[in-house]
Amino acid sequence: MSVAHLRTYTINAGQMDSWLELFNDQLVPLLREHDIQVDGTWVNAERTQFIWVRSYGDTEDDLKTKEAAFYGSAWWRANVDYVRSHLAHREITLIRSV
Repeated sequence: MSVAHLRTYTINAGQMDSWLELFNDQLVPLLREHDIQVDGTWVNAERTQFIWVRSYGDTEDDLKTKEAAFYGSAWWRANVDYVRSHLAHREITLIRSV
């Protein structure tokens, strides 16, 4: 059984293109460095929401370990405010494969 997050981010008005560039060029490689997989990404028709799934492995311990390493990284600590400046709202749902 794999453990993942279904994440829906409401992106601040006018920032979707900037967000997509940041996500694809900076965040995806950093996530991969920490063995966090991006399983799919979508944008709603209005281009106000970014929806994605990221997976961690088989257990919630995998999730906790990998997220701690990701959020503790030097890049994240230096850029967290810039990353979050794109986001008006985040909804994160823990999901498991069946």
